[in-house]
Amino acid sequence: MDRIEQLRIFIRVAQSGSFTQAADQLGLPRPSVSLALRQLEARLGTRLLHRTTRRVSLTPDGASLLERAPSLVADVEELEQQFRPDTTQMRGRLRVDMPSRIARRLVAPALPQFLALHPEIEIDLGSSDRMIDLVQEGVDCALRVGTPQASSLVARPVGQLALVNCASPAYIARHGQPRSPADLPSHQAVNYMAPGSGRVAPWEWLDDGEVQHCTMPSRVTVNNAETYIACCLAGLGLIQVPAFDVREHLVAGELVEVLQNWRAPAMPMHLVYPHQRHLSRRVQAFGNWLVPLLQGEVGAG
Repeated sequence: MDRIEQLRIFIRVAQSGSFTQAADQLGLPRPSVSLALRQLEARLGTRLLHRTTRRVSLTPDGASLLERAPSLVADVEELEQQFRPDTTQMRGRLRVDMPSRIARRLVAPALPQFLALHPEIEIDLGSSDRMIDLVQEGVDCALRVGTPQASSLVARPVGQLALVNCASPAYIARHGQPRSPADLPSHQAVNYMAPGSGRVAPWEWLDDGEVQHCTMPSRVTVNNAETYIACCLAGLGLIQVPAFDVREHLVAGELVEVLQNWRAPAMPMHLVYPHQRHLSRRVQAFGNWLVPLLQGEVGAG
């Protein structure tokens, strides 16, 4: 195993704090990861990691190496790519994360196209509604929906995700249809609780360009997009949801759009990467494929 590969393994172990997690993220046997770290420590003549049964932590020398190793590895990769013909087949494992509904409804059906273009690339597609730590979990890029928070991540704009207000015909038959935001206090909503923060999202709408919001009466709170839509289909309340996500239900008459003139503001989407000077060719290729795919489905905004 060459020195650059040993540094890659060291970086992953240091950032994840675990030999097992690093091995899983790199697709290597755990003994190979342990051997690479022992060889690197022997080559440098210093201990880089404190090892316990529960956690791995950096020694002072390990912390010093971690400050310089990522840029060194990136420089070597950039140098290799500079002399590598563009026609060379990209290969390797790509770890991606995105919201579950976007993964299932938009990306997974189109993924065979990307894999046919790049037959030597393997993809680990994580799909959840929680905010992951890209560095700690070894993820190459992630699709984020919502206003970006200040962070060290690099964000590439994708588009705007339009939202609609929906109710089921059964709900409207029982409770009537709201005609304006003034009617909302007499209606029920299905509340959505963010998995990461546990915060219940308020009901929002635009009025003369200004964002307004209120707390809706609700008997059901969920933390999963699939369940959110299922509860609305069951007649349990109103929801605010991305338009692409319920398009078929609206066409089939299983859901009805309400308060069309008082939609919530569209949510920005970004493809985010850990901060680094140079992205690998496979990450660039995936981003260049994914962005127009999503813009074709939800609009560039």
